[in-house]
Amino acid sequence: MSLDAIGGAGGGWLLAALLLGIAELLVPGVFLIFLAIAAAVTGLASFALPELPLTAQLASFAAWSVVAVLVGRRWYADYPVEGGDAHLNDRASRLIGERVTVAVAIEHGRGRVVVGDGTWPATGPDLPVGASARIVAVKDGVVEVEAITLPST
Repeated sequence: MSLDAIGGAGGGWLLAALLLGIAELLVPGVFLIFLAIAAAVTGLASFALPELPLTAQLASFAAWSVVAVLVGRRWYADYPVEGGDAHLNDRASRLIGERVTVAVAIEHGRGRVVVGDGTWPATGPDLPVGASARIVAVKDGVVEVEAITLPST
């Protein structure tokens, strides 16, 4: 396929912009989109100025790439993308606040509690098997618990 078949150099740059945009969607990294914008602007410039030499087109692409990246960096600094869950990949911190049941009595500050479908080593006040507790911290794979006191009636 020749450049004339897709609209000359301008069509080639717009095709490059489309491919870069698709690549950004397939492998999101918030970088290729800026290059796609630069390629699109260069493509429009090539349509407006059909005799634009290749060196000028490459210089345009380079300049618009820098401009697009700088604008993008400023945008993301002013409007940061909020994450859905700050503890998404930190299982231990996700456990804090969980209600657990003592599986092996906590005696002299050590025992085991049921967390999900398994048991974890635990530290905390002395508690009998079956007592309810709340995880208050996790350190080195050991959960620290506090007793859950039921309100008196």
